[in-house]
Amino acid sequence: MLVDIITIFPGMFQGPFEESILKRAREKGILKINVHNLRDFTTDKHKTVDDYPYGGGAGMVMKPEPIFTAVEHLLDQSRSEKAPRIILMCPQGEVFNQEKAKELAQEEHLIFLCGHYEGIDERVRDYLVTEEISIGDYVLTGGELPAMVIIDSLARMIPGVVKEEESIQQDSFYTGLLDYPQYTRPAEFRSWPVPEILLSGHHEKVAFWRKKESLRKTWLRRKDLLEKRILSKEEKKMLEEIREE
Repeated sequence: MLVDIITIFPGMFQGPFEESILKRAREKGILKINVHNLRDFTTDKHKTVDDYPYGGGAGMVMKPEPIFTAVEHLLDQSRSEKAPRIILMCPQGEVFNQEKAKELAQEEHLIFLCGHYEGIDERVRDYLVTEEISIGDYVLTGGELPAMVIIDSLARMIPGVVKEEESIQQDSFYTGLLDYPQYTRPAEFRSWPVPEILLSGHHEKVAFWRKKESLRKTWLRRKDLLEKRILSKEEKKMLEEIREE
């Protein structure tokens, strides 16, 4: 997958993509990430990317010219048979979730636009981007951190990025439920023991326990997820037992 990021603060991306799983994915050639400085696509000597808003008001608005120039430059260079998705990071966008991560992970080429200041010229929304995404109902200083979050999340869905594919399928939200409790050695720590079932070696019972605890955690912490999920007969029975306990 090719990911292009357009930003006025390219230095912010130097650390997150050069460590851990994303670093290895880049080294293997599974994931290619290019960061582009929006100021490189300006035409004036001051490399201006913003201006005062028409109609007055506080703050500045990002200009359309350098953004269109930058995106069109990347489109001209794109070797993808399918047109890349052009994603604007902004608080007004669709709220990001695991299903969106799976969807984006299927693409060959993604272009992320990182907004700043009081906003971005509306013509960028109307005539350039294919979608807008938010990572939550709050405001950050810019779109760089949200872009990092989304790229990290979708990268895990790309085959070969995470060595143990099974671990991805067990992540919270992958199946619509929160993850079950995890334990490791020692079997007892400060008088707090690991649940005996996990030490039994009985794989079917362990799987049953994990599914039930996953449902329990979701019911206690995120009931809204259960409302969206179609439960199997076994899961419905487990949930009834959890409510009665």
